[in-house]
Amino acid sequence: MTSMCGADCCDRCERRTDCGGCVQMDGHPFGGTCIAAESIRRGGMAEFLRLKDALIAEFNALGIPELQIDDLHLLNGFYVNLAYPVAGGQPVKLLSDADVYWGNQVEIPGSNRCYGLVADERYLLVSEYGCNGDAPQIVVYKRRAGAAQARLPE
Repeated sequence: MTSMCGADCCDRCERRTDCGGCVQMDGHPFGGTCIAAESIRRGGMAEFLRLKDALIAEFNALGIPELQIDDLHLLNGFYVNLAYPVAGGQPVKLLSDADVYWGNQVEIPGSNRCYGLVADERYLLVSEYGCNGDAPQIVVYKRRAGAAQARLPE
């Protein structure tokens, strides 16, 4: 097995040779942190599944129209770390390219845009974007209840 959680994301990753694999890198692919490996380290598969279920419930409780999910997937930061326009015009990335997050994508009915959902143990992010992440906009970015205060990535 190349992954700690059994998701076999390592086998599907195009950048595996850059990383070395989850087990070989002790849950720190690309030098970052994997949310799955951290939760397994803390409490085994029970904690892994508890966190996943908690994040699904938190996303569904946001009250965003047309946004209801029943699953999350492990996603590499370099795929989901979009640059968002902020006041002042300079785009900012809120995630780390080196980390692995829980996430999903939901098509917005009647639109050519999607919701992108990304979470770790500290933050929930919901964005809206077009094809291939075009013109991303932040819908919700919030610290999870009970999460420790953390600095934004630079």
